[in-house]
Amino acid sequence: MTNCICIAMKTNITTDQSALLSLKAHITSDPYQFLSTNWTSTAASSVCDWIGIECGLRHRRVTAVNISNMNLTGTIPPKLGNLSFLVSLDISNNYFHGNVPEELSHLHRLRFIKLKLNNFRGEVPVGIGQLSELQYLSLSNNSFQGSIPLSIFNLSKLEMLSMQGNYLEGKIPEPIQNLNKLRYINLQDNHLRGPIPLSIFNISTLETIGFSLNYLSGTLPNEICHHLPSLEGLHLSYNKVNGQIPSTISQCSKLRTLALAYNNFSGDIPKEIGQLELLEKLFVQSNNLEGAIANSSHA
Repeated sequence: MTNCICIAMKTNITTDQSALLSLKAHITSDPYQFLSTNWTSTAASSVCDWIGIECGLRHRRVTAVNISNMNLTGTIPPKLGNLSFLVSLDISNNYFHGNVPEELSHLHRLRFIKLKLNNFRGEVPVGIGQLSELQYLSLSNNSFQGSIPLSIFNLSKLEMLSMQGNYLEGKIPEPIQNLNKLRYINLQDNHLRGPIPLSIFNISTLETIGFSLNYLSGTLPNEICHHLPSLEGLHLSYNKVNGQIPSTISQCSKLRTLALAYNNFSGDIPKEIGQLELLEKLFVQSNNLEGAIANSSHA
């Protein structure tokens, strides 16, 4: 029985090693030789001691891969989806390109995915919506195309969603309200169109909403702040939002940044904005607004 356990453990860690060596083989440029001199399969080398790798104390399986900021160029192999104990994947700020393989959807323990600041393209993998433990998803500053997959809105534990600086198009899906633990959402600098889904204003955990630099339209609801007690940043500049700025914006009492510039807002600037005592940055220029902000030092 003891022999069976040993064989199973060897197979498991061998699976992890094989997945990481596959990743290494898909690296076409490693200018500082971070991986080429460290990720080796010699008998004296343990996967858990490789640079950027962490293993769990109990099972001695790979739980974290962090190869961010290494100036690496390459692609992500499907075999990376075999790291079945992986909790955190951070390959941000490199030169990875190509598509993100659907096999990453096999990593059911994943809580953190950080792929920002690379050259990934193609559509955002639908399979990401199967990662039920995911809390942090950063795909910003890549070249992702297509629409935002509806499956992402199945991620009930998601707290941070960043997809800024891509080529995403279509509407922001209405099921966004399913992300009822979301604290931060940044979809800025894409090609998103259509009205801002009203359901987002019902996510009471939100601290930052970033939708600037898109083609979003429609109006803001009068009850915009009724369910946003923690909102600190509302970024809607450079869109096509129209109508009046709701006077109830003052109910977002923790607001520090209110960015509504370069839209089609009309009517008077609500004097209630002057009641936002924590407000540090206010941008409302280049609209069709009238009046001034009373009792406020903000400009």
